[in-house]
Amino acid sequence: MKKILITGASGFIGSFLVNEALMQEFDVYAGIRESSNLKYLKNAGIKFFKTKLEDKNTIKKDLKKSGRFDYIIHNAGLTKTCNKSMFEMVNYEFTKNLIEALYETEMIPDKFIFISSLAAFGPGKKNSQTPIKETDTPKPVSLYGKSKLKAELYIKSLNNFPYLIFRPTGVYGPREKDYFVMYKSIKSGMETYIGTKNQYLSFIYIKDLTRVIFDAIKSNIIQKSYFISDLNIYTASEFNKILKTVLNKKTICIVFPKLLIRIIAFFNEKISCKIFHNIPTLNTEKYKEISQVNWACDSTSLIRDFGFKPEFDLEKGINETIKWYIKENLL
Repeated sequence: MKKILITGASGFIGSFLVNEALMQEFDVYAGIRESSNLKYLKNAGIKFFKTKLEDKNTIKKDLKKSGRFDYIIHNAGLTKTCNKSMFEMVNYEFTKNLIEALYETEMIPDKFIFISSLAAFGPGKKNSQTPIKETDTPKPVSLYGKSKLKAELYIKSLNNFPYLIFRPTGVYGPREKDYFVMYKSIKSGMETYIGTKNQYLSFIYIKDLTRVIFDAIKSNIIQKSYFISDLNIYTASEFNKILKTVLNKKTICIVFPKLLIRIIAFFNEKISCKIFHNIPTLNTEKYKEISQVNWACDSTSLIRDFGFKPEFDLEKGINETIKWYIKENLL
């Protein structure tokens, strides 16, 4: 039985990666923090790897206790924070600590999967459906994207390191929180846009994401990077149309000026961070991403290398997602 470590295991993507690893009969270690919520990690087959990624010596001690992993999926990361210096600390420095600990304990896995983000490359050309390609020059617009890109470049700089880098686009599905805000908005009768209805978007359903990652683990391919999407390009209005159909709602449509949303994001962040010490979904860094026009990407290399054929397009994925939220009495 192959042994796999999945960091960030208690989060949305991480918990689904753990489920997939269990289904594929791996010896599964869930990388968590002491404060992690284990709500979705109840399976008795899960072993826990508790460590502090901020402390390389602690990681080394914990690796020596657990023994070498055949595969590591490094999914732990920070997507939003009131302390903006933490983006680089968590997404780059912690990644570097983990890899250096693997080298120094001589426990390099057969494959190291780094879960990056489309944000690491930044948006495509304005007013164009031209998808972002691997050969493009990365131009991240957010601190989150810049920190993920820095981690990518570090990984690629290592000699003979058996990495694969995956950059998911908009990941949605049960348990996810950011798109959930949009579902609630549509249910309340509000259909909103930032600047235009013709924003180009790409998506990947969580189950398709986890499946292609494990197909990649079982392949012989290393030292490559990929964008992950369902191979389609959607507009923001198409996304909302699907939501309205699934939720059976009529809406009032409002296209907000970008400047207004930027101002709202600024004050939303200031108030929430100062009073509640919590970063809201709409914040200044998130605005930098969601205000961009073109988030289409080219994922065709997944077909060539792994025979990827997504099971879920956006309509099918949204249907399954909404059913879950309704079942959980969240919608």
